[in-house]
Amino acid sequence: MKGCSIWKALSRRRVDSELDKSSELARVLGLVDLTALGVGSTLGLGVYVLAGSVAKETAGPAVCISFLIAAVASAFAGMCYAEFSSRVPKAGSAYVYSYVTVGEFIAFVIGWNLILEYVIGTASMARGVSSYIDVLTNYTIQSALQSVMPIHVSFLSQYPDFFALFMVILLTIFLSIGVKESSMLNNIFTTINLITITIIVISGSIKADVGNWSIDPVTIPQNVTNPGSGGFMPFGIKGVMEGAAICFYGFVGFDAVATTGEEAKNPQRNIPIAIIISLTIIFLAYFSISTVLTMMWPYYDQDVQAPFPYVYDQIGWTTIKWIVNIGAVFALCTSLLGAMFPLPRVLYAMANDGIIFKFLAIINPRTMTPVLGTIISGLLTGIMTLLFDLQQLINMMSIGTLLAYTIVAVSVLILRYQKKTSITKASSNKTSNSLYFKSFYYFKQIFNLHNQKEPTDFSTSIAKYGVLFFGIVMFIIGLMFNNSNLFSKTILIITLTIMLLFAVLCTIAIGKQPVQEVELSFKVPLVPLIPCISIIINLYLMLQLDVFTWIRFLIWMLIGFCIYFFYGVKHSVQGERDRLEEEALERKYANQVQIVTKC
Repeated sequence: MKGCSIWKALSRRRVDSELDKSSELARVLGLVDLTALGVGSTLGLGVYVLAGSVAKETAGPAVCISFLIAAVASAFAGMCYAEFSSRVPKAGSAYVYSYVTVGEFIAFVIGWNLILEYVIGTASMARGVSSYIDVLTNYTIQSALQSVMPIHVSFLSQYPDFFALFMVILLTIFLSIGVKESSMLNNIFTTINLITITIIVISGSIKADVGNWSIDPVTIPQNVTNPGSGGFMPFGIKGVMEGAAICFYGFVGFDAVATTGEEAKNPQRNIPIAIIISLTIIFLAYFSISTVLTMMWPYYDQDVQAPFPYVYDQIGWTTIKWIVNIGAVFALCTSLLGAMFPLPRVLYAMANDGIIFKFLAIINPRTMTPVLGTIISGLLTGIMTLLFDLQQLINMMSIGTLLAYTIVAVSVLILRYQKKTSITKASSNKTSNSLYFKSFYYFKQIFNLHNQKEPTDFSTSIAKYGVLFFGIVMFIIGLMFNNSNLFSKTILIITLTIMLLFAVLCTIAIGKQPVQEVELSFKVPLVPLIPCISIIINLYLMLQLDVFTWIRFLIWMLIGFCIYFFYGVKHSVQGERDRLEEEALERKYANQVQIVTKC
């Protein structure tokens, strides 16, 4: 009985009526604000750092194809976010989405990982801005701080970056002042960013040389480390796919739009549109930038930390170099603002539900923002910024993002095939006691050969278990691919064939179930195919992460579980609501028993 109560607590879901309550946050963000937030929070390090590093070390000129593949993968996740934001227009993004569909415990896991994503994303962006400025000043910041305050710990930064810390503190103040004010600042910086990218594309097109896409390996200098085989794909298809895995993280950040459900005007319409428009702008920017960069200068001679200042120096365009540098600093500041913007909102949503400390949900009556949550977010981010370098932070941020994307895709599938409460269970047609007839009957139900039009308890269960089995099978397939050397070729092929067949059958079974008809401003097309592809991509990328990332992830989750099980389970608002409803039902039942007894 105790185990049943624990499971009930972990799986309780946030009821839809609570989502209709008026918000304490100010609804001031229009479509332009939301689109600028999505573009600003994403279009930063990917443009000014990632394109050059991936071109030199991983994909060569085919980095533009890597960005295309990453954009398609991100678009699948983006469509799932867009549908959910039209269903659940509340602050909290994937946390609220999973709370409504999957249950409180999974929602906490997602929310806790989103906190990790946004803290580390902001810290890495602050370090990125500091590093970019440092390169332009010939490493003045690094030299000064490393000589005065060196850190001799292997898993920490070589020096405390106080300049990056100062930027985080300044950003925290801006975000505490008010949403509209910080949104206006973001819009200005995003406009400067897009102008800078336009200047780079136009100037790069003038100096473009198609010959840099077909370099003869014989002409590559001998002192170049790992030059590949020249041409458009010097590192082959494998390099393009590895580059796509890296470039995927250049698109992380668009989900910031989905956290503004309680601050957006007409969120059911504007949030999905903003996600789609921002992803389109981001892809065009990345594709154009990577194309002109590799045409302007050979891929093997790119600078991995600040490629554009280096390339403009090589071609002798000093004036354009400094215009681009100033714009890049503003652009990176925009990404810094966009990276931190969602964090207080996630803290607010979780604290408002009582599964983390409730004081984080206090809204300042003057600024209409969660000031305390914003300040604590800033302090946590500042500590990370001070102690870890850019590469360590980037390696730590991806797993929470991918897990959140996976849960959103799963939740879209569950909600699409979920039974409405008013619909009765499937008709219990009498069947023969024969095992053959029973098996055939359930086979017909699993694949909906009866052509059932309305979702039932049974069809909902089929969809849920189908998604569960599909995810488990794809995870095992990913593990086998990553460790193919442990199996003989024959066993590997047979096992993978069987598992792929089972995954296909799961997908068909899900797709054959009757769909819940709900009017939404946006729906993911080709369901269940697109959410299933999104799940596959996210699981594949998660399995590419190194063991140290998984260890850090487990430590973070252990801290979170301590907070949830010692505080959240007892203080959950939904849990208290469920207890009151149960007590009311028990009193009602007791009164009915008394009436019957008296009669």
